[in-house]
Amino acid sequence: MKASGYERRLAMLALTWTAGLAASFAVAADRATWAMEVAPAPLVLAGLLLARRRWRASGLALLLIAGHGLVLMMGGAYTYAKVPLGFTLQDWLGLARNPFDRIGHFLQGFVPAIVLREIVIGTGAIRPGRFCTAAVLAFCLAISAAYELIEFAAAQAMGQGADAFLETQGDPWDTQWDMLTCLIGAALALILLSWLDDRLIGAVVPRGGDGHEP
Repeated sequence: MKASGYERRLAMLALTWTAGLAASFAVAADRATWAMEVAPAPLVLAGLLLARRRWRASGLALLLIAGHGLVLMMGGAYTYAKVPLGFTLQDWLGLARNPFDRIGHFLQGFVPAIVLREIVIGTGAIRPGRFCTAAVLAFCLAISAAYELIEFAAAQAMGQGADAFLETQGDPWDTQWDMLTCLIGAALALILLSWLDDRLIGAVVPRGGDGHEP
């Protein structure tokens, strides 16, 4: 892919996210919570821009990143426990709680799994195979655990003011469910999309699939 084409895709991502951020900010009930929820989006965009000369995400990865960012913005606008789409799903599925935060944590594994896979393969750090799969799953689980620690720090710093950010909805096992949902998302992404991702990034899968054989 030519650099200009990739940069156009990044520009489209930036424009889409700018519109999404503006729309979510306009209706956000709690601006402090909004800022914490959407903060990963501009950080990711900055990272993509800074890394573009050394590493470029595939069209699949950029599409997943764009969608995940919009989910973050929707969660920031309403807070995850009050997203209207979540209430609709709650009614349809007969759930006891708004499940939109579970969707967010599922994507927290599903999207980074593909992005991290492309990074480690594209930079030559790890070849495709079983070890690559295990490493990506571990990375995704580490990301989820780190995010839970950020929520813990926010709760300690803000006290009751962090309730909208934590969104436990009264579940004492919310942290564990969040990490499990992330892990499931990462595993499904690798199962469903690795073959397509290999074609897009031109990865060569070694015989035996362990990431070490020639």
